[in-house]
Amino acid sequence: QVQLVESGGGLVQAGGSLRLSCAVSGTVFGNKAMGWYRQGPGKQRELVAAFTSGGNTNYANSVKGRFTISRDNAKKTLYLQMNSLKPEDTAVYYCNVRVYGVDFWGQGTQVTVSS
Repeated sequence: QVQLVESGGGLVQAGGSLRLSCAVSGTVFGNKAMGWYRQGPGKQRELVAAFTSGGNTNYANSVKGRFTISRDNAKKTLYLQMNSLKPEDTAVYYCNVRVYGVDFWGQGTQVTVSS
């Protein structure tokens, strides 16, 4: 059973930083497409940053240069370092892993950026 558990969200002032973590269990970790998505108030869920199964990275234009996705294969943990946070980054952030074409999601962690 694949499980994803996020942590690291919180309240931060604009310009601040947070690091999100996603601990993954129940699947082989290193060769999977995985990433971070977010859903802001009244908005659809959107891709923030992701690894392809080949290890390449993709970022939303709105976060390029500010956010960095990384992973520790030994710890089976996915990270999202978020710097220079803006109020528009306020959202629930979700971790995602695709296993044999099936998407698995974490429970989400709230990030709130105050102006």
